[in-house]
Amino acid sequence: MSASLALLLAMQQIVVPLGGAKPAPKYPAPLATAGPAFARECAGRDGWDEPAPPVRIHGNTYYVGTCGITALLLTSRDGHVLIDSGTEAGADLVAANIRRLGFKPTDVKYIVHSHEHHDHVGGFARMQALTGAEVIASAGAAPVLRTGVIPASDPQFGILPKMAPVTVARVVKSGDSVRLGGILLNAVETPGHTAGALSWQWVSCDGGVCRTMVYADSLSPVSRDGYKFSAHPELVASFRTSFAKVAALECDILLTPHPSASNMTARFAGGAAALFDPAGCKTYAAAKAKGLDERLAKEAAGK
Repeated sequence: MSASLALLLAMQQIVVPLGGAKPAPKYPAPLATAGPAFARECAGRDGWDEPAPPVRIHGNTYYVGTCGITALLLTSRDGHVLIDSGTEAGADLVAANIRRLGFKPTDVKYIVHSHEHHDHVGGFARMQALTGAEVIASAGAAPVLRTGVIPASDPQFGILPKMAPVTVARVVKSGDSVRLGGILLNAVETPGHTAGALSWQWVSCDGGVCRTMVYADSLSPVSRDGYKFSAHPELVASFRTSFAKVAALECDILLTPHPSASNMTARFAGGAAALFDPAGCKTYAAAKAKGLDERLAKEAAGK
């Protein structure tokens, strides 16, 4: 090789920084593809135990539930937090979605709830057995989780099945937080649909884009036949207070225990722009308040 050719090759060398270039991180189930896949899979299907693909909603927040019941996985290097489990049968579908994302169920350290009905927490005992995680509950929900028995004061008492009891490690109230690694979940008591209902707020970041996430509880006046909410003014007052709490929350992305309650399937298909709605919590609270007013009006009319 001539000296001039060697010099030319040396001048054309590409210098790589010490340690090599760092590739951009790749995350499983990106919203751009997994969101439309979820919408296709769940089109016309909202059964509690109908399997659905997982979706990375934003940052470290993943949807791991079924077509009809939400379960959320919040991930960190120090372990994960699961919000809701679905039914007893649905818990296995949730665990399968966690594995499908490449995470280990045994890395779930805490399990928290929305409200204490079997479609959302019926799988807590199964999930606790699969993960070894600690269950964290509100004061109102803890006795139900520990016994599996719905109290007579619940508007749906008598029409809901008994659940497998589960050990509750910690009780939280409004203003309390659940911390794990980079996860900081803030509890908001929102009784109404049940006495122990909780909503949750946290911040999830994707690169430099951070969103305030809210998992707002159902807040719908559902009951057994013959039950009248108008005969329980203290319960109606609880609903009103909870509507106000949810409406006042900072809220970039709204999520709900039943995807249909906040049009989550269509919003997943529409991507980040459809999910991002700073008015989402206000709109949701207003819709739930309207639903309660309509129920009370029907009761007053004897319907």
